Amino acid sequence: MRVGIVQMTSTDDLAANLDAASNLVREAAAQGAEFVALPEMFAYLRREGLEFPHAQSVDGDIVGQMRALARTLGVRLLAGTIAERAPGERRVFNTSVLLSPEGEIEGVYRKMHLFDVDLGAAGGGVYRESASIAPGDAVVVAETPHGGVGLSVCYDLRFPELYRRMADRDARFLTVPSAFAVHTGRDHWEVLLRARAIENQAFVIAPAQCGRHSESRESYGRSMIIDPWGRVLARLGDRPGVAVADCDPAVLGQTRESVPALRHRRL
Repeated sequence: MRVGIVQMTSTDDLAANLDAASNLVREAAAQGAEFVALPEMFAYLRREGLEFPHAQSVDGDIVGQMRALARTLGVRLLAGTIAERAPGERRVFNTSVLLSPEGEIEGVYRKMHLFDVDLGAAGGGVYRESASIAPGDAVVVAETPHGGVGLSVCYDLRFPELYRRMADRDARFLTVPSAFAVHTGRDHWEVLLRARAIENQAFVIAPAQCGRHSESRESYGRSMIIDPWGRVLARLGDRPGVAVADCDPAVLGQTRESVPALRHRRL
């Protein structure tokens, strides 16, 4: 299966972001991608600390436009994440939605681990995601004709137990739409992505935000597709764009047979 990743510099201009996302998905499809993945908060990336004026349900217009796009292009589409209204909450969910080539919803995952960190002493800023985002509580592996697709988001990457739960459900692909901070991304992004691929013997699909979104926010970029052996199949830099790679199921099978670590587990 040929997979495409989309890298964006989203802002607080919803219409411009949706146009950019649609054009980049079309570009990936034109390069033969059958599965295209968008980054975290692709449609609207707020300025740090502000509200989410376009929060809506997964039945809303943002996912609706992506459903129509998936159907038109005939591609499986990961609608990165959107700000989803949380019933009875002033906060929103950070929600990833997987769409079939027919535009049907195959999986919905609400980001479980929230980025509450203080990097101020190291010059990286202070983040309190839990002030505006409500945590999800369910592990999601969507069943597709190409195998299970495990859904995760950005900071989830630091929690290997989540991905092991996905591997227990025979996830063949692990998606990580992100807006990774520059300060942590330099040292941790690639290391963690490759580790998740190697230890779970699965393809990792990690589309990311990049560049400066506003005066108060910047993302690391370097979107990647990684195979179950930990090899980087495709990589983007620090500008918007697309990259594609062929994810051969034979490589996954060979990896799991030659180093059957998942069967050797004792804990």
